[in-house]
Amino acid sequence: MNWLVALIALLLGRGRRRHAVPPERVVAPATQRPGAELVVIALLALASLSALAFVPIYALDSLRHLQTQLFGLSLGLAFAFLSAACIVVAKTLVPEEQIVDEYSEPEHAYEQATVEQIVDESGSRFTRRRLVKLAAGGAGAALGAALVTPAASLGPFLDVDQLRRTAWRRGVRLVDSDDKPVRAADVSTKSFLTAFPEGADRDAVGSPLVVVRLDPDSLELPVDREGWAPEGIVAYSKICTHAGCAIALYRTPLHEPTSSKSAFVCPCHYSTFDPAAGGKVLFGPAGRNLPQLPLMIENGELRAAGDFSGPIGPSWWGVRWGNQHRS
Repeated sequence: MNWLVALIALLLGRGRRRHAVPPERVVAPATQRPGAELVVIALLALASLSALAFVPIYALDSLRHLQTQLFGLSLGLAFAFLSAACIVVAKTLVPEEQIVDEYSEPEHAYEQATVEQIVDESGSRFTRRRLVKLAAGGAGAALGAALVTPAASLGPFLDVDQLRRTAWRRGVRLVDSDDKPVRAADVSTKSFLTAFPEGADRDAVGSPLVVVRLDPDSLELPVDREGWAPEGIVAYSKICTHAGCAIALYRTPLHEPTSSKSAFVCPCHYSTFDPAAGGKVLFGPAGRNLPQLPLMIENGELRAAGDFSGPIGPSWWGVRWGNQHRS
């Protein structure tokens, strides 16, 4: 009979779900504040919109006169809204508990479980955790996009071949800012002139040249550039290989032979290049020599005898990969 009663009780008890008895709370239940969560989500959304606004502001050239102010406004509002969201979370959604007790060594599983329970119960004011996390992640991604966007100004990364494409070809005539052909007789020894390829876009990075006449006996060009400087006239890219500024200064010796030799100088960071030695870097942060353009003279006019000796402008990663040598 006893075995029969036990078997019946066992069969009747099968399939019934055992409800775990919740452990006794360590932290007092916190008051739910769904309204505060909505405020946090709204602030994070505003932070995301403000940060995302930075990208079109940066891309629109029509806002050129207001870009600096709008840059500061968009990023400032993004960080302001993000800070306000953090303050609301700290003041309303994070419970403050003060438990005075001595710390014990967390050696037992029961003590570790108690600590985990305290952490879990302390965040019980959040009723929309997933939505708050999504809003916080969106705000972080938007701010990251805004902060990374200016990196596009460091140089082209989708089409780096444009750094090697120029309008200079053999026979292309050099013209000045008034589209007048540059004659060899126009180039003096104490100053340089700026020239462009005839019929090409002057704003292209490979268009402007600095042209100067040197004493043919002072030339120290590489061996493979023999004939690139007819009558001592040399031409180099006007774009500095450090930060892309325009070469605007030309240093000439005032008290020979003790004065420094002739050199091109970039006014931005004072990179200095030697026109007699193939545009060699003499001073400053520039990492590559100035690219040189071979010249020839036809009927007294200066014409290109080919393309540049190397890529134009600063040493962006695409240039480094495509041309490891110092041109």
